[in-house]
Amino acid sequence: MRAPTFARSLRVISLTLLLGWFAMACNQADAIRQEALDRSTPVTFTTDDGVTLAGRIFGPDDATAGVGLAHMLPADQSSWHDFAQRLGSMGYRALTFDFRGYCPGEDAGCSEGKRAISKIWQDVLAAKDYLTSKGVTRVAFVGASMGGTASLVAAAQIPTEVEAIVTLSAPISIEGLTAGPEVVQASGAAKLFMAGDGDATAAEAASTFYDQSLQPKRLEILTTSDHGTDLLTGNQGEIARTTILTWLGQYLPVSEPAAG
Repeated sequence: MRAPTFARSLRVISLTLLLGWFAMACNQADAIRQEALDRSTPVTFTTDDGVTLAGRIFGPDDATAGVGLAHMLPADQSSWHDFAQRLGSMGYRALTFDFRGYCPGEDAGCSEGKRAISKIWQDVLAAKDYLTSKGVTRVAFVGASMGGTASLVAAAQIPTEVEAIVTLSAPISIEGLTAGPEVVQASGAAKLFMAGDGDATAAEAASTFYDQSLQPKRLEILTTSDHGTDLLTGNQGEIARTTILTWLGQYLPVSEPAAG
């Protein structure tokens, strides 16, 4: 039996509205992404072991607070561009970059070398050195998944030089890159560990990192299955973004705290 014409019309209208909303959302996302690219500059810098990395720098040239943003697997630096633009608009100098061996091309850049997760902590340190070479005096690392683990390992090499660390769904160990208790406790940085409760392995790792860390520290388990930078755009995205920005605002304020 054929459905009444009125019912069919409602379904067509609903589908049309849904497609229109989806197209509008895509256009808004594209506009945000283009704005991020327009307000940033492509850069390159070299690691201590001689690998040239591609990145993009966001924010004011005279900023003294800088944030290095390390991507997850299998993403690239473009997964951070929107958030980096938001940091830049707040007055931070934010640096996204492709880990060694990641070459997405075009606006996402092309880093040299072979992929080697066990070595990417060196890429995080190179990002920090690039920021400081541009006048940044206080630094935070924010890393997604393997980028979070790399950020912890990198900070352990320079225990007094990183103000804050944020990890999103970071594993304890991945392909030779490991952040055990001695690594987590080496840095005095204020640490925020974030994961989704539906991402069980990541949530367990975040809890372990929290238990092993010294104060100041915070554990944030969100009601979602999103992983890494997807936490910033999923159903808990606004909470995730606000939590990170609040943490940075507390431990890496845009303006240098007054002496005395």
